[in-house]
Amino acid sequence: MRKQTVKFMAQYIRINSLDNVIVALTPLKSGTKINISGGITLKDDIPQGHKFAVVDIPKGGNVVKYGFPIGHVTQDVAQGCHIDHNILKTNLEGISDYTYNPNLVEIKPSDSQRTFLGFRRGDGAVGVRNQIWIIPTVGCVNGIAQKIAERFREERGGDFGSVDAVVAFPHNYGCSQLGCDHENTRKILRNMVHHPNAGGVLVVSLGCENNQLSAFRQLVGDVDNNRVKMFEAQKVDGDEVEYGLSLLREIYNDCCHDQRTEIPVSELRVGLKCGGSDGLSGITANPLLGVFSDWIVAQGGTTVLTEVPEMFGAETILMNRCESREVFDKTVALINDFKQYFMDNNQPVYENPSPGNKAGGISTLEEKSLGCIQKCGKSIVRDVLKYGETLTKHGLNLLSAPGNDLVAATALAASGCQMVLFTTGRGTPFGTFVPTMKISTNSPLYNAKPNWIDFNAGVIAEDEQMENVAAQFIDFVIEKANGGPVNNEKNGYREIAIFKTGVTL
Repeated sequence: MRKQTVKFMAQYIRINSLDNVIVALTPLKSGTKINISGGITLKDDIPQGHKFAVVDIPKGGNVVKYGFPIGHVTQDVAQGCHIDHNILKTNLEGISDYTYNPNLVEIKPSDSQRTFLGFRRGDGAVGVRNQIWIIPTVGCVNGIAQKIAERFREERGGDFGSVDAVVAFPHNYGCSQLGCDHENTRKILRNMVHHPNAGGVLVVSLGCENNQLSAFRQLVGDVDNNRVKMFEAQKVDGDEVEYGLSLLREIYNDCCHDQRTEIPVSELRVGLKCGGSDGLSGITANPLLGVFSDWIVAQGGTTVLTEVPEMFGAETILMNRCESREVFDKTVALINDFKQYFMDNNQPVYENPSPGNKAGGISTLEEKSLGCIQKCGKSIVRDVLKYGETLTKHGLNLLSAPGNDLVAATALAASGCQMVLFTTGRGTPFGTFVPTMKISTNSPLYNAKPNWIDFNAGVIAEDEQMENVAAQFIDFVIEKANGGPVNNEKNGYREIAIFKTGVTL
């Protein structure tokens, strides 16, 4: 990717010297004088995060942002005019052939090693939380799982000692599924059982579902039987909730004495996600995560980028950062397999961005993708994971999952990430089964939704230096890894969503 020459101004920014558009950092009125390219007078009102032309662009001409084309205009556009989704169309189409042209930037290992306070598990894995999870094998027992959790919380009166939370994770699946859907459900639930943020797990089965407990036990493999317990409700004589409570008490008694110990940051695994993006996402919050990602890689840690449909249009940048041809080939398959998934379902491959994205100033998928990949900095891509696979390599990884916020965040957590960093320009309250930290792209959102947003990257558009904000953000993430709750945890918003592609019986 070409080096960006970013200079922040009070009201607008030209991200790259090659760009023929400027982004408004604050709302701009028609008639405003812009001191770029010999002087520009705005011919339209420009909302915050939206873009306007630096030069006259003829019909069919490319619009360039981040130094790359983000689509073509469908009409003549004069200098100083607003450009949005109504007149800008994607250049993308179909499945592409790719050539490996390595452009690798080796991140220098840090001389100063940071630590955090985490929980070292018996298998050597490290968690940033010590929670007890109740996982249904099938949606039919969601109510039982939730009732067990509610009863236990009432019984303890909210006092869990060193256990951070006791949470049930209902979902819709585990039965009436075939093929990949059935395996996806089993893999995500298996990965949750082994996740180090859980000090203990109670698995609740019905007994007649496709996801049979006996087969699921085999898939899960070896566990600490004092901390992972399973039962079938149909085989319980009497009150299955009371029986589940008895097992949960045993799990709790083994987990409640766990203590945090000092852990090197090299053992942090962090998911990178964006949702409800706006025109500032690729200028403030996403580049902030990119700086953080490179920092944690320098520490020997791991970050994971997903949302494959939001790589379309920027995928060659990622491909040329792959450490080897093998990883390049896996990235090509990651991209083209997801495109094929759209085509197999007779859906447009490039039906993006969303209405909220468009309202925030993002007009095409290329524009969204070029902003999206800012989250992974400049690091070399070390590995590519299929949906439901878990991390094996330190450094930057790519993960197959859709752009949907709940599904993608769940997939990141299931891959082994202990927390998810989630940038947003529109705001969202949800969280998955690991801490899901919201980083706002703009200050008005941060000020309007303090119960949703954890950190404000919008100050970067207000002349705060990226280096200073990044240093604050690194400290903030470490504080949360040490046990400080993020807003989704304070609100009790914890959910899972499993990717479904096929037939339901």
